[in-house]
Amino acid sequence: MSEHSDREGVEQLRRWIDSCDNIVFFGGAGVSTESGIPDFRSEDGLYRQHYDWPPETILSAGFFAAHPEEFYRFYREKMLVTDAQPGPAHLALAQLERRGKLRAVITQNIDGLHQKAGSRRVYELHGTIHQNRCLSCGALCGPEELGGDGLPRCRCGGLIKPEVVLCGESLDGETLQGAVDAISRCEMLMVGGTSLAVYPAAGLLQYYRGHRLVLINRSPTPQDGRADLLLRGSIGPILTEAARPLGGEAAL
Repeated sequence: MSEHSDREGVEQLRRWIDSCDNIVFFGGAGVSTESGIPDFRSEDGLYRQHYDWPPETILSAGFFAAHPEEFYRFYREKMLVTDAQPGPAHLALAQLERRGKLRAVITQNIDGLHQKAGSRRVYELHGTIHQNRCLSCGALCGPEELGGDGLPRCRCGGLIKPEVVLCGESLDGETLQGAVDAISRCEMLMVGGTSLAVYPAAGLLQYYRGHRLVLINRSPTPQDGRADLLLRGSIGPILTEAARPLGGEAAL
């Protein structure tokens, strides 16, 4: 493992990107903090803030079933962010996809910012705030149906639930399998903005068989020892610099 926090490490990543055309990115909440969306486990994260119930309890399937009003009060205030714009990391990854370098984005985020930046193959492990489902009839609706106060109801009268994976729920099997396949086949795996502490998502790294595992994070993770290249710092500036083409190739 080699650890870098300076230009040398970023230039190494840039050279690796230039020589690869089957890259997969796996990211978490730190990718979207530069868009103003708080993460969970940092010093300023949601899990460090004080509420009547711990956020990890509120964001659980059992709590939703027992206290849907309290769930929606928290969800609307802290999770339902629909006006955020893509940050530097989102834009750099979309650029790499347009250049034919990046094959897939695997994200633990639910904000949809990768798609808004232009990424097309995105595996949203924990679902999305942009889709909701009626628990009675199964009808789908957008986030605009969750506006206002009280419990959101479908036209049939059924309770609407966000299509996000709550604590105690399983990941979508098709999405998970797509992520596993992408990682197992990629030449280089870039991981950034995640504590790698949430399972089963963090366990996806075990499927990577290559020798270019890149970890980009401001804080240490349990997987740092596996990295072939370890970069300390904010992911936006690092990816923006690393995504610049070598040899005068025009960026798309």
